[in-house]
Amino acid sequence: MTPLDQITGLSDEARDIAARIETFVRDTIIPYEKDPRHDMHGPTDDLVHELRGLAREAGLMTPHVRDDGTHFTHRETAAMLIRAGLSTLGALAVNVSAPDEGNMFLLGHVGSPELKERFLTPMIAGEKRSAFFMTEPAEDGGAGSDPSMMQTECHLDGNHWVINGRKTYITGAQGAGIGIVMAKADEGACMFLVDLPDPAIRIERVLDTIDGSMPGGHSVIAIENLRVPADQMLGEAGEGFKYAQVRLAPARLTHCMRWLGACYRSQEIATDYTCRRHAFGKPLIEHEGVGFQLAENRIDLQQAELMTFWCADVLDRGSRGTTESSMAKVAVSEALMRVADRCVQVMGGQGVTADTPVERIFREIRAFRIYDGPTEVHKWSLGKKIQKDWQKAQG
Repeated sequence: MTPLDQITGLSDEARDIAARIETFVRDTIIPYEKDPRHDMHGPTDDLVHELRGLAREAGLMTPHVRDDGTHFTHRETAAMLIRAGLSTLGALAVNVSAPDEGNMFLLGHVGSPELKERFLTPMIAGEKRSAFFMTEPAEDGGAGSDPSMMQTECHLDGNHWVINGRKTYITGAQGAGIGIVMAKADEGACMFLVDLPDPAIRIERVLDTIDGSMPGGHSVIAIENLRVPADQMLGEAGEGFKYAQVRLAPARLTHCMRWLGACYRSQEIATDYTCRRHAFGKPLIEHEGVGFQLAENRIDLQQAELMTFWCADVLDRGSRGTTESSMAKVAVSEALMRVADRCVQVMGGQGVTADTPVERIFREIRAFRIYDGPTEVHKWSLGKKIQKDWQKAQG
C-alpha cells in the first residue's frame, strides 16, 4: 500500500483522516475478526452496532462526508476506503460499506432537502442500514445486468404509488431501515425511498452465497402492493435510470477501493507466513515458486491502485466516468482475484483455513468479480463503445 505521504492530491485533512482510519482498523477492528457474532450471511447487526460505536468514539463515523454534508474528493475517498478495507469489518465500522456508501452518495446528490433530512441523516450517522432494490430473479425474466428488462411495476393511485414485483440479490435487506426501490411506470423507470421493515416488502429467503461480509446477506424479495407517498419518489417519474447513473460509477469504484485494501492485507499475511515458514532448508519466500507469486502480487496491487486513483481523478474532473469505471472494475477485480488466489496458494493448507482472513478475502473477491457488473458485461459494453467511436470517426 502506497504510503500516504507519497500520494499526491490529498488535503492535509484527508491525509490525517486516512492515517487515523488505518490505525483504528489495525488496532481496534482487526481483533473483532474472530468475534463469534457472525452467521453464514455476514456480521450480525449487534456486532455492527458495537463497531460503529467505537468508530464514533474515534471520530471516524462516515469519514468521507464532512459535517456540512459535502464529500471529500474521490481521490481522497480512495485513500480513506483502501485503509478501511484492511479488515472485512473496517468499512462496516466506519460506515463506508456497500450498499450504504453508494446510497448515501446518491441521496446526497439528488435528494430533496426533505428526503435528505428523513433518510440520509440517519444513514450518515450510522444509525440505519440501507438496501438498494433493483436486480430481479432470472426466472421472472427480470432485470439483472440489463436494467431495461425490469419487471417490477408501479402506478399512481391518488397521492401514493403502488409497487408490485420481485427482487433478488438485495444486499442487506434483512435488518435494513431504509430502502431505495426501483420500478417501472408508463413514463419509464422510477426510484422510491421507503422505510423498512414494511409488511408489503417480504423476504422470501436469504441466499446462501460464497461471500459473507455484508450484514443481512443477499435476499430474494417479494413486493406486494407497496404503497409509497408520491413525495418519496426521487425526482420525476421516468427518471430512475438517470439517477441510477449518478450512483453507478462511484459505487463501482468504491468497491475497488475497499477490496484493494483487503488484498493488501492478504499480501501482508502471506508475506509474513512465507518469510517465517521453512521448507527444504530455507524460508518459503526464497523458493522461486513462492517468491515470484508474491512479486506478481506486488505488481498487480500497484497497477490496481493506479487504476483506482486514475478513475477517481476522472470523476473528480466532473465526468460521469461510465467507461472509465467499467475499465477500473474489470482491471481491479481481475487483478485482485489473482492476488487473493496466489496468497491462498503460497500459504498452502493454512491459506484455506479460517485461521487468517486470507481465505475469507479470497471468497469476497470472487463475488466482487460479479456484482456491480460481471467482467464479461463490462467488456461487452466497452466493445460497443469502441465500435461506436470507430463509426463516429468514419464521419
